[in-house]
Amino acid sequence: MFETLEIERSGKVATLWMNRPEVLNAFNEQLIADLNDACLQLDADPSVRVVVLAGRGKHFSAGADLNWMRRAALGSEAANLEDARRFARMLRTLSGLSKPTIARVQGAALGGGTGLTAACDMAVASEDAVFSTSEVKFGIIPAVISPYVLRAIGPRHALRYFQSAERITAKRALDIGLVNEVTAVDGLDAGMAALIEPLLAGAPGAQKAAKDLIEAIKGRPIDDSTREETAQRIARQRATPEGRDGVAAFLEKRAPAWLVD
Repeated sequence: MFETLEIERSGKVATLWMNRPEVLNAFNEQLIADLNDACLQLDADPSVRVVVLAGRGKHFSAGADLNWMRRAALGSEAANLEDARRFARMLRTLSGLSKPTIARVQGAALGGGTGLTAACDMAVASEDAVFSTSEVKFGIIPAVISPYVLRAIGPRHALRYFQSAERITAKRALDIGLVNEVTAVDGLDAGMAALIEPLLAGAPGAQKAAKDLIEAIKGRPIDDSTREETAQRIARQRATPEGRDGVAAFLEKRAPAWLVD
């Protein structure tokens, strides 16, 4: 259905495979559009519980396609703005999915590839993965990916890597919070499975509510307003059919409805 992507389904897990291995899954206008549309499609599909973002071949994504960069360099500021807006919209769509998202990272995840990793809720990387916010090497800045990378690694690390464009090893990415797990090169799928299993056990509505909670509460002071916000959110969730069934299932020592369906 997509020119630059393949969607592979396995039970309740859908994997979005970026499929441009001949250019290290670098993205251009078409891949950006395909990713945005595929994410919207999977988000609307209730049979999908977890979305995995992955890259065919030896590399996750080497960032921007050279021909795309060349066109952008020759374009007007207005044309560049529209390009940037499309990229920003895609990252927001990916980040805003109502279900858990995991980046499956091997090899190069440079520039926008680092941004895609950070835009997912979680990331599992193989030992050969390497990341970089490399934009300053080309006289530009990692502006569009910055909200997601900052969310993952914080401003102190961003101040270093946004300016130095250093390569970040998988181990270092784990240390600074860019990825959640690092596996052996031949253990990436096993590492993904270990993370996916507990995600599938959770309640889908509660997982969406948990993502919304983080977005609403992050950075806020612990004051009366925040306390009231959190109280209202748990009260609403407890009153949902899912919340009521989850508590009842625990007390009755049975599986909740979302595991039986």
